[in-house]
Amino acid sequence: MSPRLTDPEQLKELLGIPFTPEQTACITAPPAPQVIVAGAGSGKTTVMAARVVWLVGTGQVAPEQVLGLTFTNKAAGELAERVRRALIAAGVTDPDVIDPDNPPGEPTISTYHAFAGRLLTEHGLRIGLEPTTRLLADATRYQLAAKVLREAPGPYPALTRSFPTLVSDLLALDGELSEHLVRPGALDTYDTELLSALEHARLSNADLRKIPETAEARRSLLGLTERYRAAKRSRDLLDFGDQIALSAELALTRPEVGKILREEFRVVLLDEYQDTSVAQRLLLSALFGAGTESGEGSHTPTGHAVTAVGDPCQAIYGWRGASVANLDDFPEHFPHADGAPATRYSLSENRRSGGRLLQLANGLAEPLRAMHEGVEALRPAPGAERDGMVRCALLTTHTEEIDWLADSLAHLVRTGTPPGEIAVLCRTAGDFPEIQAALVARDIPVEVVGLAGLLHLPEVADLVAVCEVLQDPGANASLVRLLTGPRWRIGPRDLALLGRRARLLVHRAGHADDADADQRLADAVEGTDPAEVISLADALDTFLVVGDAADDGLPFSAEARVRFARLARELRDLRRSLADPLMDVLHRVLATTGLEVELSASPQALAARRRETLANFLDTAARFASLDGEATLLAFLGFLRTAAQYEKGLDNALPGGENTVKVLTAHKSKGLEWDVVAVPGLVTGQFPSDRAREAWTAQAQVLPHALRGDAETLPALDTHDGLDAKGIKAFKAEMKEHQHTEELRLGYVTFTRPRSLLLGSGHWWGPSQKRTRGPSAFLDALYEHCAAGHGEIEAWADEPAEDEENPALAERDADLAWPLPLDADALARRRAARDTVLAHLERLAVHGDEEAPAYGPGPDDVPADEALFDEALFEEEPFDEEPVDEDWDWDALPTERPPGAPDTAPGTAPDTAPGTAQHTAPDTVPDTAPDTAPPPSPHIPAARQPEEEPAARHPQEDQADQAARPPREDPAERLTPEEARTLASWDRDLDSLAGELRRARATVREVLVPAALSATQLLRLAEDPDAFARELARPMPRPPQPAARRGTRFHAWVESRYEELPLPMLGPDELPGGDGSDAEIADERDLAELKEAFERTAYARRTPYRVETPFQITLAGRVIRGRIDAVYRTGDRYEIVDWKTTRHRTADPLQLAVYRLAWAELHDLPPEEVTATFLYVRSGETVQPRGLPGRAELERILLDEPAPEDG
Repeated sequence: MSPRLTDPEQLKELLGIPFTPEQTACITAPPAPQVIVAGAGSGKTTVMAARVVWLVGTGQVAPEQVLGLTFTNKAAGELAERVRRALIAAGVTDPDVIDPDNPPGEPTISTYHAFAGRLLTEHGLRIGLEPTTRLLADATRYQLAAKVLREAPGPYPALTRSFPTLVSDLLALDGELSEHLVRPGALDTYDTELLSALEHARLSNADLRKIPETAEARRSLLGLTERYRAAKRSRDLLDFGDQIALSAELALTRPEVGKILREEFRVVLLDEYQDTSVAQRLLLSALFGAGTESGEGSHTPTGHAVTAVGDPCQAIYGWRGASVANLDDFPEHFPHADGAPATRYSLSENRRSGGRLLQLANGLAEPLRAMHEGVEALRPAPGAERDGMVRCALLTTHTEEIDWLADSLAHLVRTGTPPGEIAVLCRTAGDFPEIQAALVARDIPVEVVGLAGLLHLPEVADLVAVCEVLQDPGANASLVRLLTGPRWRIGPRDLALLGRRARLLVHRAGHADDADADQRLADAVEGTDPAEVISLADALDTFLVVGDAADDGLPFSAEARVRFARLARELRDLRRSLADPLMDVLHRVLATTGLEVELSASPQALAARRRETLANFLDTAARFASLDGEATLLAFLGFLRTAAQYEKGLDNALPGGENTVKVLTAHKSKGLEWDVVAVPGLVTGQFPSDRAREAWTAQAQVLPHALRGDAETLPALDTHDGLDAKGIKAFKAEMKEHQHTEELRLGYVTFTRPRSLLLGSGHWWGPSQKRTRGPSAFLDALYEHCAAGHGEIEAWADEPAEDEENPALAERDADLAWPLPLDADALARRRAARDTVLAHLERLAVHGDEEAPAYGPGPDDVPADEALFDEALFEEEPFDEEPVDEDWDWDALPTERPPGAPDTAPGTAPDTAPGTAQHTAPDTVPDTAPDTAPPPSPHIPAARQPEEEPAARHPQEDQADQAARPPREDPAERLTPEEARTLASWDRDLDSLAGELRRARATVREVLVPAALSATQLLRLAEDPDAFARELARPMPRPPQPAARRGTRFHAWVESRYEELPLPMLGPDELPGGDGSDAEIADERDLAELKEAFERTAYARRTPYRVETPFQITLAGRVIRGRIDAVYRTGDRYEIVDWKTTRHRTADPLQLAVYRLAWAELHDLPPEEVTATFLYVRSGETVQPRGLPGRAELERILLDEPAPEDG
C-alpha cells in the first residue's frame, strides 16, 4: 500500500501525542524481532498502537496483516480500540468511506487463549483433533472432575485431603502438566525413581518424611488426572490448558502451520509477555521465532517481525504458571534471520505518577533491576519531579488502623475526591469485611471486587461454611466457624468437650484426660483424611439421640446441649436436599439459617451492602450452574476453594464503572490506576508475606521443578545427593528467598498504582494475635521515605511493652449480634417479641391444651387456634373387646372440630386465610347437598395477616366446666421439661396428621403464594390464576428441554458480543431461554440461523448500556425478581429490550411493564422516560406496547382487586 507517513514528527502531530525519544525509537524500529522492557506507567499500550499506525502508514504492512495478543478480553478490546482510533486519527483509514462489498482490513487483536482456539479450529485435524471438539467452561471442568473422583475405583490411601480440595488439586495438576508440556508418564517415572531413591535414605526430619508421602499422593492424583483426561477425550472436550498444550504440539510438529501464519500476519505484537507460560512461549516461538527443529535437530530462525512488551518487575503470576524467564530470554527465542539476538528497547519515563511516588517505587525495585537485563529506574515526566505524596501511619491496634484508613478516605471524599478515584489494595482479602463496614459507616460508597474478596465477607463466609459442613462431615474448620460465630455462640469449654466426644466416637487413643483443652480442640479440627478424621459433625449428631442413652458423661452446659441439638437438626434437614440443583440448595440454606431475612430486616446501610454482596455471590453461583445443568454443590465448593486459595486475581472480575471506592487484592490491581491508593496491613509477615510458595516436596498438586520448562529459574533439590537434612534446609531457604522476590514484585506493582497520593499503614496488635506484629519492610520504607521529606508521618505508635496484652482479645468476650447489631429500638422490639414467644411456648409445654394459644405452631393451612381433639373424647369408657380394624369405616371418621371447641360465630364460615390461593381438587366429591353453592374461585390476596381472636367464652361457662371435671394433678409437678417437650412434639405430630387428612378431603385447597415470585410466575398468575394455584399446590418436574438450553446459549451468545456484565442467573424461571419463550429453537442449525438473524437487526450494531441485568422490586408486599435482556441508553432516556426467539408474536406486554417499572424505580426515573420493546429475532420485527400498566395496576393483580371504574 502507498505510504502516508514519512516522518516520526508527522506521526506525533497526527496522533497529538508528544512521544519521548525512547517511545519514538520503539515505534519507528524496522519490522524485525524486538522486545520492549516497559516500566510501570510508561505508555506501552500507546506505543503498541502507534507502532501499528507507523508500520501501516509507511506502507510496510497492511492493517489486516497485524496480529496482537494479550491476556484478557478487556485488554484486547482496549488495544483494538486504541489501534482503530489511532489509524483513523492518522488518516490511514477513513471510517466514512466504507464499501460494504470490500470493507477495509483491520488488525486482529485477541487473547492468547482465543488465538490458540482459532489455531486448533483451523489446523487441529493435522494432529488428529476433531472439529467437533468443544471448550470446557470452568463450571463444567469442576463438575467433570468431581464426577471422575466420585466414580474412581480407589482406594487411594495416600490422598488424605477433603473431597472439594481434591477436585481443585486434580485440576491444578492437570493444568501444570499442560502448561509445561509434561506427559503423565514422565511424571510417573520421576516420582517412581524418587521413591526408589528414598527407600534407603535417612529421613531424619518431618520435611524429609513428607517427600515420599507427597510423591505417593502425586502418583495417585496423577492416576485420577489421567482418568479426567480420558473423560474429556470421550466427550470431545478441551479446557484452556489443553488448548495451549495442543496448539504448542501443533506448532512444534507441523512447520507448515507456522509458514501459513507468518504469511497471514506480517507483524505480531505480544502484550504482557512476562506473564506467558512455557507452553505459550514454545507455541509462539515455533510459529514466529526460532521455528521448529530441522532434520539435523537445529532450528531455523524466521526473523519474523515480533514485538514483545513486558516488565519483569511486574511478573506477579508465577504461582499460576507464568515464567518471567520468557521475557529475559526473548532475544534468544526470537532471533533475527541471521541468528543474532533480537533487539532490546526500554521505556522508563512514567507519565502516571509523581516523582516522589516513583522515588519510593525505585527504591523497592532496586534488587529486581539487578536481576533482569534492560530494566531501568522510572523517571517522572518533565515538571512532575516533586509531584505525588506519601502518607504513612503505624497504629496500636488493627481496629485503630482501619479507623484511620476510613477516616482518611472519608476526608478525601468530603473534600472533593471522587470515590471512583480511590482504591484500597490488600495483600489478602482477610481485612475486606472490616474495611467495607468502616467505609459504609462513614457513608462512603464501596465495592468489593472479585470472588475471592466476596468469600471473606461474613455473610458469604457463613453461607459457604454451612455448605462445606453439609457436603463434608470432616469439614471441622467450617463447623467451628459456625459454632463459635455470633449465631450459636459456643464457648471454648463446650467446644473442647465436643472435640473430646468426637474423638471418643472413633475410639482413637488420644491425649490423657488432663491434656490441654486447646490441644484437644486443635487435634479435632486438624484437616486429615475424611475417612479417619475426628468429625465434630458426627459428635453433633449425638445430641439428636432421644434420651442420650449412650451419654459419655461429659459436662456440657445445658445451653450448649440445646444449641448443639438445634444445629444438628438443622444440618440433618438440609442434607436431605443435597441432590437438588445447586441454586435450590443455596437458597434453602439461606432460608433455613435466616441470614437473608435478618439482613433484609436490618435498617442499617451496611446490611444493604451485605445484601448486595450476597446477591453478587448468588449470581456467581448461578453463572456456575447455568453452564452445566447438572452442577452440584461438590463441584461448586471445589471451584470456590480454588478461588480462595488463589485470591490473587484468578477470577476475571474487574472493578465496575460505578463511582465507588474499590477494595481489591494487590494482584488484581495490575494494569489499573487511581488518583489515591491506600495499602493497609503493612505488617510483619503479612505484606510482604512470609508464607513460602507451595513446594513440590509437600504438595501433591505441584509439578516437581526438574520437570518444568523454567526449571533453571527455580530452586533446585538434588534428588540423588541432596535428600538429607542439610539439602532440604537449603532448598527451603531458596524457596523462601524466591518468595521474597515475588513479594518485592507485588509491592512494586502496588506502589506504582497511585497517580497522586499513597496511603500506607500498619499496626502492632492484630485482631486475634497474642504476639505483636509491627511494621513490615514495606512500611519501614514508607517511613524512611516520609522522614526524608517526601511525605507525611501521620501517626507512629511505640512498640507495646513485653508484658502488655492484646486489647482486642479482651473485647472478644463481648456479645456479638448476628448477623449485624441493631439499633436500640429495634433490639428492644425483638427482645420483647422473643420473651412473648418463649413465655407462650413454656405455657404450651406445661399446660398442654388447657391454655390453647390464639397463635401457635402448626401445619400449613390449619388455623393455629383450632382445637383438633377434646379431652372428652379420651374420657369415654374403654372398649370391652378389641376392635376389628377391617370393620372400621376410616373415611367416616370425623375430621371437624369436636363439640365444645371454640368456633366461629353461628351461621358464619371461617374466612380463607389471607395470602393463600384456593385450589379446587378436580377429583373430589363435595360432602354438601347437591344444591349447595359451588366453591369460590381461586383467590390470591397480597399477604398473610393474623386471624382474629376466637370469641371469648363466658367466665361462668369456664367455671362450670372446671367444676364438672375431677381435680387433676398439676402437670408441671409430674412432668420433667424433657417429657413436656416430648408430649408437645407428639401433639404437633397429631396436629399435622389430622391436618393432612382434612386437607386430603377438602374440595378447596388453600395454597400459600410465595413471598418471592419470578417475573415469569407473575405473568402466569395474571394469565391463569387457577392453573397457577394448581402448579403451586402440586408442582411437577419439567421434562428436559434441549431447545430451552439452546435458548440459554443464544442469550449467552448475545451477552458475550458486548463484554458487559457477567451473565447473572437467578432460578429456573429466570434463566435466559428457561421460561419457555425460547423453546421453539429446533436444533443447532436453527440456533445458528437465529444468531445470523440477530446480526441483521439494528440492535446488533448498537452497544447496550446493560446486558442480562437482574432486578428485584417489591409489589404488594411480595418480592418480584427477574432479568432484563438488554438496556439501551440514548441521552437521558432508556430502552428496555427483550429478545424473543419464538415464531409467533405471543409475548405478554405485562412482562415489559414489570421490567420498565423495575428499571425506573431502581434508577429513580419516572416510568415515562423508559420505553420497552420486544424484538422478535427471527423476523427482526420490533413491538413497543402502549399503555403499559404501572405500579398500581400490577399490585391489583397480586391483590386480586378489580380495576377502578372509569370516572
